[in-house]
Amino acid sequence: MNYNWNWGIFFEPSPEGTGTYADMLLSGLVWTIATALSSWVIAFFLGSLVGVMRTLPSKAANAVGTAYVELFRNIPLLVQMFLWYFVLPEVLPQSWGNALKQLPNAPFYTGVVCLGFFTASRVAEQVRAGIQSLPRGQGLAGTAMGFTVYQTYRYVLLPNAYRVILPPMTSEFLNNLKNTSVALTIGLLELTARARSMQEFSFQVFEAFTAATILYVLINLFVIVLASLLERSVAVPGQR
Repeated sequence: MNYNWNWGIFFEPSPEGTGTYADMLLSGLVWTIATALSSWVIAFFLGSLVGVMRTLPSKAANAVGTAYVELFRNIPLLVQMFLWYFVLPEVLPQSWGNALKQLPNAPFYTGVVCLGFFTASRVAEQVRAGIQSLPRGQGLAGTAMGFTVYQTYRYVLLPNAYRVILPPMTSEFLNNLKNTSVALTIGLLELTARARSMQEFSFQVFEAFTAATILYVLINLFVIVLASLLERSVAVPGQR
């Protein structure tokens, strides 16, 4: 079987009637970036909160944090995506469920929330590990200066913990970026979904997924460069 390569396919009009196949892929890339960034905002702040809860001297806070991590980390992302999109509107009051179903760009918002809550459980573990890796004297120093527990975490522990976990947090952001492809199962037209559409319309499967692969690699390299620059800029002299 001979495959007919056609790299000029990207400049041919797409069957959607708006632009070319290249425009189709770039549109998917925009949705991928928007979904990744929006979900990361949720994951970072919620994950930081849960991670702090797991290190507080409170059994109740530890239990809540642990329950959250174990729940969201141990259920496959695809299952969670289906639960958020198909099941949640059915178990809510009817008016709320109908409002969710009629929400414009519902797959985008569902994907953002699902990825945010899922990734938050992984961020929480990294924040917890970062805090626990710090010398015990840092927390004691905050107490000695008269800081409250909140102030100790805000001004002493978290700034140093974030420096420690910046490399694994970068990897987690990249995982979150790639996990956006799961949202194609609920109808989000992100990069992978657009590549599949291009392949189905044009039958140029290798060209479509080669382009998608290159775009994923380029954006990942861009994130890695930014993270490296950030790591240098926030490094404490003598502690790198």
